[in-house]
This record gives sequence, C-alpha cells and structure tokens, in this order.
Amino acid sequence: MYLADEAWPDLESYFESESLALVPLGSTEQHGPHLPEGTDHIIAEAFARRAAEETGYLCTPTITVGVSPHHRQFHGTMSVTAPVFRDYVESLTRSLAEHGIDRVIYVNAHGGNVEHLREVGRRLRDAEVMYAIEWMWDESITDRIQEVFETPGPHGGPKETSLIQYLAGELVHEDRIEDARDGGLREFDESSGRVHGARTFYDAIDNTDNGVLGDQTDASAAVGEELFEAALDQLCQLCEWLAAQPFEDLMPNEHL
Repeated sequence: MYLADEAWPDLESYFESESLALVPLGSTEQHGPHLPEGTDHIIAEAFARRAAEETGYLCTPTITVGVSPHHRQFHGTMSVTAPVFRDYVESLTRSLAEHGIDRVIYVNAHGGNVEHLREVGRRLRDAEVMYAIEWMWDESITDRIQEVFETPGPHGGPKETSLIQYLAGELVHEDRIEDARDGGLREFDESSGRVHGARTFYDAIDNTDNGVLGDQTDASAAVGEELFEAALDQLCQLCEWLAAQPFEDLMPNEHL
C-alpha cells in the first residue's frame, strides 16, 4: 500500500491492524557522467514500493534529498545539514507514530544517510516511541555483489549502474560508461586515500575527478534485475521478521 495514493478513510483499517511502515530515503547528488542525480532515491523508492506490494505493508513518500556535502563540487548536488536531516526524519517518523505505527524500516540507498538514520533510530527507541532501523540494499547481498563484480565501487559503480539500467534505463547515458570508468577511480578499498592510517579525504572529488568509483563497464540491466530481486527478498523477509516481534522486545533493556 502506498500512503500517498490512498484517501484517509481507506487508511483506517491499515492503522487498526498493522503497525509497520517503510520509509524510502535517498539523495539528489552527482553519480558520475552516466547516471542521474536521482539514482539513490530512485533505487530506494523502487525497493520500498515493491516490498509494500509484496508484503502489504505501508510505504510512505520518498525523502529525496539527504546528507551529501561530500559531492558539493559537482553541478546539481543538493544536500541538507546533518542536524536538519536528523530532525526532519525524526519528526516525520513521529508523525507516523501518531497513527499507531511503532516500527519503521528506513529503506535507504545513500551511504551519507546511514549514521544519521542510526542516530534517529536510537533517539526514537530510547524514548520508547518506536523501533526504527536502517536498511541498505547492497549491504543485504554483499556476497553476491562480490561474486558479480570485480570492482563494485561504493559510488556510481557497476552495482548502482546495473540497478538504474534495470529500473530506469532511459536515464542512463550508455555512451558515457567507458568515460565514467576511465575518468573515475576504478580501484577503491580501505587503504585508498589514507596516509599512515588517517583518512585524508573529505569530498568525493579528492579521490575521483568525475565523482565515481569502480568499473561501470561490468554493469547490465540483467545483472541489475538479479540483484534487485535478491535484495528485495531480503527486505521482504526483514518486514515479516520485524512485524512479528513483540514491541517490548524491541525496546531498550533495563539498566543492570
């Protein structure tokens, strides 16, 4: 069920019988010369909407701008400050609690949002308002991604390229994929951008001239479909697991 499509009287039965909601979040930021700036929120919304269709749980509208200051040098990147983002997401989530929702899955597709969503989840849990957790598609199928791609890359690489080729292929600049690989940073790991153990970079452009990491030429719509279905299965299972938990078991333990 997609909340924004429903008239309010038709939502009453859902809130009477269910207490879980999916909240998709992403970003509007550069994803290299070949992918749209909406890459993250397109992916997040696709997962949340499909999971809602598969499970019957509620999906809210998508939060399309996240915490993206590290992409600010590239044209069109939008961002909000971390405190504003956290407060907005917390306020939005609390509004769901007013209707009886007591557990939320943040269906997130932007790495820059992760730590802030975890903080919001902690605030809400500590206040015993609800249990809210963050989920990212690629973290649910890490082994499969490693099997499929030699250099997956954490941003604008073949995994995101494959998903957008599958979900919104008309937005992919196929003629720029080789340029994306050649103008970016193909190899990226925990040692990249570190000096004597210290992380020396703050912005994406410090590491990659065109904003992307990984080898995009490994991407395809067929692989994107495979990865999407595999991660969707994980999300649907998470929905069912979370819905089955007694609320008191999700709340903080008492002090020793």
